[in-house]
Amino acid sequence: MDAEHAHTTPRPVPLSLGATVTTRGPAAQLGAIRTTGGPRPTAPSHEQGLAHDADRNREPGGALGTDAARDPRAPQRDPRADRLLGAPQEGGLRDRFGRVATDLRVSVIDKCNLRCTYCMPADGMPWLPQSQLMSTDEIRRIVRVAVQSLGAEELRITGGEPLVRKDLEFIIAGIRADNPDLPISLTTNAVGLDRRAQALKDAGLDRINVSLDTLHPETFAELTRRPHLDKVLAGLQAARAAGLGPIKINAVLLRGINDTEVVPLVDWAVSNGFEMRFIEDMPLDGDRSWSATNVIPARDIRAAIEEAFTLTADPRGRGAAPAERWEVRRPGDPVLAGHVGIISSVTEPFCAACSRTRVTADGRIRSCLFSHEETDLLTPLRDGADDAGLAQIWRDAMWAKPRAHGSDRVGLARADFVQPERTMSAIGG
Repeated sequence: MDAEHAHTTPRPVPLSLGATVTTRGPAAQLGAIRTTGGPRPTAPSHEQGLAHDADRNREPGGALGTDAARDPRAPQRDPRADRLLGAPQEGGLRDRFGRVATDLRVSVIDKCNLRCTYCMPADGMPWLPQSQLMSTDEIRRIVRVAVQSLGAEELRITGGEPLVRKDLEFIIAGIRADNPDLPISLTTNAVGLDRRAQALKDAGLDRINVSLDTLHPETFAELTRRPHLDKVLAGLQAARAAGLGPIKINAVLLRGINDTEVVPLVDWAVSNGFEMRFIEDMPLDGDRSWSATNVIPARDIRAAIEEAFTLTADPRGRGAAPAERWEVRRPGDPVLAGHVGIISSVTEPFCAACSRTRVTADGRIRSCLFSHEETDLLTPLRDGADDAGLAQIWRDAMWAKPRAHGSDRVGLARADFVQPERTMSAIGG
């Protein structure tokens, strides 16, 4: 804990959902802006009336992301070249290392209403114009291809902040109509969820993951650069009332800021019926200030939890899930209090079991969260490709998936690791 945190006099602040916390320190301000995106072909009109009125000059061979075009470390990839290297011509999304992607993550927008320090600069970023965003119908079709042609078994809708899209309920309703049995979840910061939770549930959303790094109002303002903790808690209350469960709480721990809140967060979460999940800070920030020395490793998180709780490995096993999951019990009490998960991308990588495939808000396939290459799916869709053609582009892209962390070498802290051009907000979690 730094001097600012150590010498501030705490004041109790009552919160809903059973939380009582203290206030402290002023918000830090970080800067730097990066550029994203590039022009796209005009999208067709749809019921939400989003205007898609820009044209895009396609590059030879199918045009991968403009981020890749700008970055010499991220060469363009022609999907047809991958096919010559053995990409499958049918079936699901297999890669060269024997993994099969069945966990679909689709970002619906890059814009966010918070400015989390580990994600983007204080002044925000140049957001994609609406003409480059996938429309409601385009998202629906891409998900349908993934599920019905490529074997995707679950969908997570991400951003940015998905709630910023006013047509989110229509997006989910369309996906649900096409895929009645598909598990659909949403990653959100829950700001504004109190007004939309029931409508999202009615549209077909099953459950939510909520990003919440602290229960201290002033720490929240420091981390997110917005004073909206009360809105997040109101959103959680509404989500629980609407039946959007199980609800998982995602917290990124930052040294000297919220690293003392491990036990309070677990206690609060299990007391309210939520599953707490801690995520190691990853190099996907907008101001490029990430350092491995500031990461709170999974082993330290487990040790902190075990100071107040008994942890038992989840008997169901981990499978391909990013979180290692534990049963939580209070000392001397055999009754299960809840569960906690730890996502240890930095210190205990799980790339060998990865089953995820991602689509950005501008319709680009990312085979790995840390990839330097993207495959454009939206331009072929707008140019009239049929479902079989889109599926093959996707197979080709996933066949080229790197072994780990954007390359064929494992490790985010290694000396030659190169951070992706896109931030987490622009990629979608």
